[in-house]
Amino acid sequence: MGDQLPAIIVLAPMFGAMFVGLFGNRDHRVCFPIVFASLLISLCASIAAAQQVFTSGEVIDYFMAGWEEPIGIGIHLRIDSLNALILVLISVVVVLVSFFSIRRAGDQHTEKTPQFYILYLLLCVGLLGISITGDAFNLFVLVEVSSLTSYGLVAMGSSRRGTHAALNYLLMGTVGASFYLLGVGYLYLKTGTLNMQDIHAILQANGEIAESNAVSIAFLLILVGIWIKMAFFPLHGWLPNAYSYCPSTSACLLAPLMTKVSVYVMVRVMIGVFGVEWVFVNLGWSHLVVWLAVIAILAGSMLALAQREIKKMLCYLIVAEVGYMVGGAWLSDPDHWGLTGSLYHILADAMMTLCLFLAAGVFAKRLGAIEIKDLEGLFKKMPLTSVAFVIAALGMIGVPPTAGFYSKFYLIRGAIEGGHWEYVAALLISSLVNAVLFFRIFEIAFFGNKPAEGHGHDDHHEEETPNLEAPWSALFPLLASAAIIILLGLFNGPIVDLLRESLEHLPSIVTTQAD
Repeated sequence: MGDQLPAIIVLAPMFGAMFVGLFGNRDHRVCFPIVFASLLISLCASIAAAQQVFTSGEVIDYFMAGWEEPIGIGIHLRIDSLNALILVLISVVVVLVSFFSIRRAGDQHTEKTPQFYILYLLLCVGLLGISITGDAFNLFVLVEVSSLTSYGLVAMGSSRRGTHAALNYLLMGTVGASFYLLGVGYLYLKTGTLNMQDIHAILQANGEIAESNAVSIAFLLILVGIWIKMAFFPLHGWLPNAYSYCPSTSACLLAPLMTKVSVYVMVRVMIGVFGVEWVFVNLGWSHLVVWLAVIAILAGSMLALAQREIKKMLCYLIVAEVGYMVGGAWLSDPDHWGLTGSLYHILADAMMTLCLFLAAGVFAKRLGAIEIKDLEGLFKKMPLTSVAFVIAALGMIGVPPTAGFYSKFYLIRGAIEGGHWEYVAALLISSLVNAVLFFRIFEIAFFGNKPAEGHGHDDHHEEETPNLEAPWSALFPLLASAAIIILLGLFNGPIVDLLRESLEHLPSIVTTQAD
């Protein structure tokens, strides 16, 4: 069974989607048990695979189908120390969101519950497959699987704005996928293979191919395609409306994972396909991309500061966080602390975003709170939900011992060692903006918009408090995600050590500093 773990990780939600389609239309009550069972199997397999990789120090290679060498075209799965933690992250998030979906999948359209869960599971297949595929073309296929299901999940709401947002998302996503596929085509023409390891080996061994204009153009096309998928500023236009106007459960699933997995894809392409030395030394785009990231961080933070709607504010914070991770990955510091911080921030930001969007969904459902001003008296009405929201907010600000503090620490360390003080300044400014945003919410939630008018109604509010708390299906993932934010921070040392082990084979980029 241990040899089949990569296949189990991907096939469990795929067969779950098939069973939901077969039996869900007859009885909607069977949907959630099937979904939870399939995702739990995938989670257990992901944890087992990660444990095997970190214990043995060996890579798990799994050839599912296709033609082996010398043709080398097929479905090749690969689990190493770089993507093992990403696998576990995705599996944990989708299991937690599945609990949140119990009461929400059919809130607006009960008859769409099976369709919702089919899209949900197929999205999980796409995200898990993206993380472990070893083939550049299969990566495109799996990115499209996750994108197509995302469009459906965004459009599933009753709002016309959600449908329009899904259309914009589809158009931008198609452009991004086209850029990526065109880049892969250029690579295939020059190297004659689609296997990521083989492409890397050819580029390392053949300097003439590596230095050709076609390879540079291929990298640029792939990079732009990935940037569109991750909503890297100014290519972010599809994200705020897509995540704000889609159903709450869809937002809770998409917001923590889609952009973070895209950042992982960028890092995987940089490291596993083209090579760090080629990207940072031969190409020499590091300073330009870091400045683009600085602009993204500041623009996302300022746009978030201007928002009145809770979800819109969180969406623009995602844009800023993408800037954090892209900038960290391109810092080109000698000891790769920027890459380490970027990978760690994928884990931290995914959990913080999950917790915030879960809380925003609860606020909208229980309080009808769409705008920030609607959160008046939140702490008294929903104390447990408020605790989880505060923990995630402090993580976004960067307050210890949350994971957000340590991820920013490693990113700043990489920026200092790489000499990118503009990135340090942007990170600190963004953290201050986050503090302003969230402490403004804390003030309204505790004191209210008009604190002088609330004295005569304190007893009435206390009587209503127990009835406004979120149900257990929402409280469990909320409190669990908040706890994980703190645990990731407290155990940041071992986690970073694991990430550093995955980067040990990378050469030191001392030559970049000399240039």
